[in-house]
Amino acid sequence: MASLSLAALGLLLSAVPADAGLSQKHVSDVVDDSKDNITIFTRILDRLLDGYDNRLRPGLGDSVTEVKTDIYVTSFGPVSDTDMEYTIDVFFRQSWRDERLKFDGPMKILPLNNLLASKIWTPDTFFHNGKKSVAHNMTTPNKLLRLVDNGTLLYTMRLTIHAECPMHLEDFPMDVHACPLKFGSCKYLDLPL
Repeated sequence: MASLSLAALGLLLSAVPADAGLSQKHVSDVVDDSKDNITIFTRILDRLLDGYDNRLRPGLGDSVTEVKTDIYVTSFGPVSDTDMEYTIDVFFRQSWRDERLKFDGPMKILPLNNLLASKIWTPDTFFHNGKKSVAHNMTTPNKLLRLVDNGTLLYTMRLTIHAECPMHLEDFPMDVHACPLKFGSCKYLDLPL
């Protein structure tokens, strides 16, 4: 039975044309292209960060910096009526455009290491009614940073937030409460961001 299977395999392999699939030359071309892309993006990142001042917000002096936010709630609770607070787990996404980070390369979107977030301007968002916020770091920081070729950035992080929720316990336990999550800029409370 084994010799029959080997014979069938031999016939099958001999029926496949020699130029089918990946040749050694094609594999080496793919590896060379990969090395070329790494070199290209290393140069792009070096050029983008050369002279970049992360202390200055994008468009400073010209226009406001519009930061779009999105919150995806993964869990809500517990709610403590004694401490008047709640716990919420979220993916907190922020997106903005930084003209200084425009690039031209073989890819439209460049996924970046989260360590690069400390080298570029990021919004100084904080939670007004937050008592404690924890950024998840298991097994690495749960952060995502993507750069689009037009300078648009997407910065996502996973957070657990303990926030205050004032409760008026008049018909306990039949009360109805709204527990908002308030956030904004730390530096630009009354100024346009």
